[in-house]
Amino acid sequence: MTRPMAADRLRRVLALVPYIVGRDDVSIAELASAFGVPEKVIESDLEILPFCGLPPYTPDRLIDVAIVDGHVSLRFAEYFSRPLRLTPAEGFALLAAGRGLLSVPGSDSRGPLGSALDKLEQALGGEALVEVDVGNPGDLEGLRAASEARQRLEIDYYSFGRDAVTTRRVDPLAVVSMRGNWYLAAYCHQAADERLFRVDRIRAVRQTGEHFEAPRAGASAEVPADAFSPSEADTVVTLDLPASAGWVAESYPVLKAEERPRGRTRVVLAVSAHPWLERLLLAVGPGAKVVSPRSLKDTAANAAKRVLAAYDG
Repeated sequence: MTRPMAADRLRRVLALVPYIVGRDDVSIAELASAFGVPEKVIESDLEILPFCGLPPYTPDRLIDVAIVDGHVSLRFAEYFSRPLRLTPAEGFALLAAGRGLLSVPGSDSRGPLGSALDKLEQALGGEALVEVDVGNPGDLEGLRAASEARQRLEIDYYSFGRDAVTTRRVDPLAVVSMRGNWYLAAYCHQAADERLFRVDRIRAVRQTGEHFEAPRAGASAEVPADAFSPSEADTVVTLDLPASAGWVAESYPVLKAEERPRGRTRVVLAVSAHPWLERLLLAVGPGAKVVSPRSLKDTAANAAKRVLAAYDG
């Protein structure tokens, strides 16, 4: 089971609150559609909210969540109605964090959060103090339109792990944002299965003139909740990482993460492409060790030799 991406989930949970507050009546189905995730993910997020609040986390400082017939409502503790007294530095930090939340797909910039941030910005002395750019790849709107119209596409796609460009025929299902990147969720005819394609790695998009039925027979109607799902063909690799490489467990879906002495971390990953593992080990540096399988223990050293040879040439 892959480890959930805590940062993405936290941003979504925080963005859910102003979205729900800004509406008199909102259903779990509407939230799932707005934020581009399955309903079960929204339900799981809502289970976290009752534990959100301020120390000492007594009932008068927590958020109450009520779900009745699939519809959601929130009740804030009395503490949240008290006015805040912020220093300029605290106000600017709050403004930056709030603008970041509004960049989460599904957030309503015209809702309570957007209105509060506009007032805070004015209080800090001006307009457009903070702008958050989550990226907007050139083919994004075209891919969304093809998904809505159920138009089959042909794409040229660069695989980072294999360092190769392939041409694929795909049935676009949805365009979603995860881990700071845009992805096309689609049925890939080459793989005969659903896949996620990073939009910024799609080199070309061509219309085929064909349409498809949705959902396809044997295909899931839900958008994947994560950008990577290990397959039985993947190699399970165990790495021993130095304290400086704690980012690996947070940046990539790992099957297991375990703290070791002297701040080191042992992680287990499903690796589908050997070049990807080489790049990861080179990025971490000489402190990374392959624990298993033993056949890959020289991966980093061999990759480093090839890089040095290229520079010598």
